[in-house]
Amino acid sequence: MDKRQPLPSHTSEHTMLERSERMKTNRLSWLVRHSSLMNPPLRNLVRKMHRHGNKNRKVRVIVQFQKKLTSSSIQALQKQLGASELPVKRRIAFLNCIASDVSLTCLKRMCGCKGIQKIYLDGVKKVSLTVATPSIGSAAGRRLKGIDGRGINVGVIDTGVYPHPDLTRPRNRIVAFKDFVRGRRRPYDDNGHGTHLAGDIAGNGRSSRGKIRGPAPGAGIVAIKAFNSAGDAYDSTIIRAIEWSIRNRKRLGLRVLTLSFGGTATTRCSEDPLCQAVEKAVRAGIVVVTAAGNSGPKRGSIESPGNSPSAITVGSVDDRRSIRQSDDNITFYSSRGPAAGGVAKPDLVAPGESITSLRAPRSRQDRETPHLRVGRHYFLLSGTSVSAAIVAGAAAQLLQQRPTLTPRQVKSILKRHASPLPFSPNAVGSGEVNVRFLLRNAGRRPRLSSMRNRLKI
Repeated sequence: MDKRQPLPSHTSEHTMLERSERMKTNRLSWLVRHSSLMNPPLRNLVRKMHRHGNKNRKVRVIVQFQKKLTSSSIQALQKQLGASELPVKRRIAFLNCIASDVSLTCLKRMCGCKGIQKIYLDGVKKVSLTVATPSIGSAAGRRLKGIDGRGINVGVIDTGVYPHPDLTRPRNRIVAFKDFVRGRRRPYDDNGHGTHLAGDIAGNGRSSRGKIRGPAPGAGIVAIKAFNSAGDAYDSTIIRAIEWSIRNRKRLGLRVLTLSFGGTATTRCSEDPLCQAVEKAVRAGIVVVTAAGNSGPKRGSIESPGNSPSAITVGSVDDRRSIRQSDDNITFYSSRGPAAGGVAKPDLVAPGESITSLRAPRSRQDRETPHLRVGRHYFLLSGTSVSAAIVAGAAAQLLQQRPTLTPRQVKSILKRHASPLPFSPNAVGSGEVNVRFLLRNAGRRPRLSSMRNRLKI
């Protein structure tokens, strides 16, 4: 007679759970096998989709080829996977990439294909939101020596630009507009964020009798719309905007590029295609200024693309409406360093709390937060996005005076002359941007660009 007793029910349940976990592990064995081919954000999302049973959901990815991107290389991959399984949403030639929406089954098969360098998650970035000019010394430079950014054009990859009088009168300084969202030819801003930034950089104060203006009121604005009315954009769209900026930099005289947006940075630059695009822009001779992000005060909260080693990454301080910089406080929301991979960030800080700049009438922000309007023409915003724009204006001033400087030299000079603040370098970097040093070299007349400031469409 068999005297063995049946196992207790809880033991049976435990065995079933173990078996279930083993099955899940087996289903994800391909992810472990090809882990080096996918960047960490994509790997984490795939695991999460398996865990929550979302296996049929499509994933937006950026596929990087080992060799130069061509139509034949794309078609060869589509032949292996099926053209309907790999629809090309965007081509990003300068990184040898395409963007596509794929199923997990297609992603799994793609990992076994030859010629693939890397597969990234095509993440979504958001515009960075939650008396600036006098406190950084820009007003003194303009008043005494005419250092106003004239002849320098600044690119703003954001939500667009409204043709505000402070940018278009007495002469139109919106020198170009490119729309990657709707393909429109004339400047517009259905969110309002990009217009505010343009004013933070180059507003001339025409509607306020000179009271509200940016550090570089003589600079031109190249407005590149990559973000929709909600303030969102895929990495692949932003990368295309950066690619366009590089390709047109000489035609437009584009010397500075402002990236006032961010998203979680969980990996080093080599695993981040947006960061790679920023590095290419700097190597092409463009000074790139990025927002540190509004994810502070936690250590290591620098956002992408603020983790780009070559960019000037800017945090935010509250200038308390005073000209003295010694009493400025770091804002609680300003992201802290170091950046992913241990990169020392931010590089600088600048005013970013309750900054008055240009209003875009009937834009989303204008409709949803009417209490932030300042009269008919202006609007209040806070965040490191504003701080980054102010530093971009300061860079334009420096380049006006010394037009042969490289991006690396501009970054070094601005950091060297920053005003020290009594906070950790992980919070303020080298200190608060301060362009008063330009006055010492202002005896030399700056060489101005011969490019006419007119709208190019």
